Amino acid sequence: MSEIECEKVLPYASEGNNKTEQVEEMFDKIAEQYDTMNGLMSLYQDRYWRRETLRSLKDLHPQRLLDIATGTADLAINAYEELEPKEIIGVDLSENMLKMGRKKVEAKNLLNVITLKQGDSLNLEFDDASFDAITVAFGVRNFADLQKGLSEMNRVLKEGGRAAILELSEPTNPLIKLGYKIYTRGFIPVMAKLVAKDLRAYEYLPESIAACPQGERMASLLRQCGFSSVKVRTFMFGACSLYVANK
Repeated sequence: MSEIECEKVLPYASEGNNKTEQVEEMFDKIAEQYDTMNGLMSLYQDRYWRRETLRSLKDLHPQRLLDIATGTADLAINAYEELEPKEIIGVDLSENMLKMGRKKVEAKNLLNVITLKQGDSLNLEFDDASFDAITVAFGVRNFADLQKGLSEMNRVLKEGGRAAILELSEPTNPLIKLGYKIYTRGFIPVMAKLVAKDLRAYEYLPESIAACPQGERMASLLRQCGFSSVKVRTFMFGACSLYVANK
């Protein structure tokens, strides 16, 4: 498999650790500020994007759902509220993010439905064809091997199952793209200085977005990894993309 550009973008370029280890370190550092920064950066549109992601699965009525890069568990909790599956498993590299998520799950009295586990999305611990649906929000651009991560998702998904991948992207309209770059490379770092403990994490953000396949390139990659009927939808003038793919 050929290397994809986003795989070469590292949170801490000067360190010797591989991307997976660096991503885990980065999210451990920013866990406490993650939700606040997500809302500010997206102008609080992230809540709407997550709802639309889950609505793309509603006709499937999934009973067992896997949320990859679950972070602080917002999408996992929303999945229960929107879809009411019998079981949701959330997987993430960062134990600090999972600690934040477990507090939310407990506060919602959902410990009997939602289980959060530390794990690597490139080497999922689950059997083949284990889940009816898979979700990922703002996670795939952090994969050290994007094709392997997507192939693992396909492996653990049942025949007839569906994956819904929400990821940040760059607008294609030149004028909107200019405003987007000013926002992501100017305003977001300023917010990060005020709110977050790790400025580099929010410098890495636009770099990784720019390097991640989007639109038809991502759809083609999903098809190469075994998915079919890939649909692409964009939000906020192309600043966020939703990929819905069947197995």
